[in-house]
Amino acid sequence: MNTDDILAKLKNKKIGVLYGGLSSEREISIKSGKVVLGVLKRLKLKAVGIDVTRDVAEKIKKTNIDIAYVILHGPLGEDGTIQGMLEIMGIPYTCSGVFASALSMDKDISKKFFRCNGIPTPDWTVISQFEPFAEIKKYPVVVKPISQGSALGLTIVKNVSQFAIAAKEAFKHDNEIMVENFVSGKEITVGVLDGKALPVIEIVPNGEFYDFKSKYQKGGSRHIIPARISSMTYSNAQNYAEKIFKIFKCKTLCRVDMIVDNSSKIWVLENNTIPGMTATSLLPDASKAIGYDFNNLVLKIVESALYGSKKREPLRL
Repeated sequence: MNTDDILAKLKNKKIGVLYGGLSSEREISIKSGKVVLGVLKRLKLKAVGIDVTRDVAEKIKKTNIDIAYVILHGPLGEDGTIQGMLEIMGIPYTCSGVFASALSMDKDISKKFFRCNGIPTPDWTVISQFEPFAEIKKYPVVVKPISQGSALGLTIVKNVSQFAIAAKEAFKHDNEIMVENFVSGKEITVGVLDGKALPVIEIVPNGEFYDFKSKYQKGGSRHIIPARISSMTYSNAQNYAEKIFKIFKCKTLCRVDMIVDNSSKIWVLENNTIPGMTATSLLPDASKAIGYDFNNLVLKIVESALYGSKKREPLRL
């Protein structure tokens, strides 16, 4: 389906851009959502922004939208919660379904899926708040909340004296935290669009690692396309990303974050089902490298909602 055909199909449909949400990533979601909303309006489509708060169901009913463009990050937006609500309301939406969303948001369960499917991921342990845990014997480690994105609450801990402070910070965001073996190497990410891997991006943060500031502050990091890795490692990274898209049952798109260590071994860290769409985001950069400008990428994502979920018949527009 070409661009004109998609626009014709959407001409009389009202698209609600769901952004904001209740997580710590609310402000980033708002930024992404407003960018997407601007694109839809420039394409002369009927679009309205919906700030997702506790009364989101009432807002959706009041605006009477036909399609939901979901650009939410973190718990209650990226974890299958809003997707389940939209399923019940019978509103087609643009992102992975309940299963893929919930699975990807929980870093512990995601890593178990990686391991079960032969995908290398660093060793880890999970600690629950107010419960005893085994002593961490090997440093450095990465301490982070189980169900957060954008590196919120994440700390690289180099020795035991730093651990308590890092854990306290991570517990601000979740009742469970992950302690993961630190892998030194190049940070890379691979977007997947319709099951096909996009070019591999190497991320070069200005700070110690790709933290919140590096992700969203202009000039906080460099995105190198293609990544400066061997052709075999490049191919393996894309294969892992496509495999994760398939086994997680993702829809339309995802972005898989990885580390390439000094021996060129790939370690998969996590899967993102709703990648950011801000001016500094990674997925738009990868799409641009294969000829998808930002407008076309947004339109491609909207197109995915035309067919609803696997459990419904294709939406007749």
